[in-house]
Amino acid sequence: MKVLVIGAGNMGFTYAEGMASCPLLSKHKLRIYDTDPKKIETLSQDDRFEVYHNLEDCLPKSDVVFVAVKPYHSEALFEQMKPMLNKEQVIVSLMAGVTIDTIQQKLNAKKVIRTMPNLPAQVGKGVTSYTESEDVSKVELILVRNLLDTTGTSIHVDTETFIDASTGISGSGPAYVFYFMQSMLEAALKMGFSDYDSKVLVSNTFEGAIELFNQSNISPERWINKVASKGGTTQAAIDSMEDNNIKELIQEAAYAAFDRAVELGKDK
Repeated sequence: MKVLVIGAGNMGFTYAEGMASCPLLSKHKLRIYDTDPKKIETLSQDDRFEVYHNLEDCLPKSDVVFVAVKPYHSEALFEQMKPMLNKEQVIVSLMAGVTIDTIQQKLNAKKVIRTMPNLPAQVGKGVTSYTESEDVSKVELILVRNLLDTTGTSIHVDTETFIDASTGISGSGPAYVFYFMQSMLEAALKMGFSDYDSKVLVSNTFEGAIELFNQSNISPERWINKVASKGGTTQAAIDSMEDNNIKELIQEAAYAAFDRAVELGKDK
């Protein structure tokens, strides 16, 4: 099987790195295409990849094609790709807001899988939701899932509505966590902790809380109740958040990302 990644930016390269060691590609090196001369030069020194700067040299004979460019670059790319494709190739989109219908129309393609990746894929902790057009076979879907799982885990969803929804939760979600972490870091610094100590306090607190959650069947709400005793320090913090409607604001933020993903799809 021959797999091609179009676009060697952060997300494209992340998935390329993960898939390069996948047993499914034992007979063929992963192909990667980009137009940036510096990236091409750097990638060419990595023997895990076959690197290309001309689409016609790699696209026509690739079985699975991952498209990992910015959505606003897709129009020109699709025009270039369309004459080189055949109906049996599977197109896997890593682009936010570009619908399956749009990809099918622009490429005259039948087999399209749309995904929503997220940034922790860079450290093998990503979560990728995905869904497919009706022409994608079960075998092809399993194959692509195995490729996606090289960067963490994947979740199959029934419709593109859930792809847009997962944009608001997992796709944009790491930024919400970083936003909260930054707020705690700034609070620690104001309290007099050093940069290093502030980072240790915040990062280890997040890591420890996530590990507790993952190793139990206890809901976050129950964990809060375990930590917060009546009249105590933690309850004071929780009361402050409740008084300021923090929970509702976070939910509104997630829906804002969801709504924007839907809008992007309509714009296309």
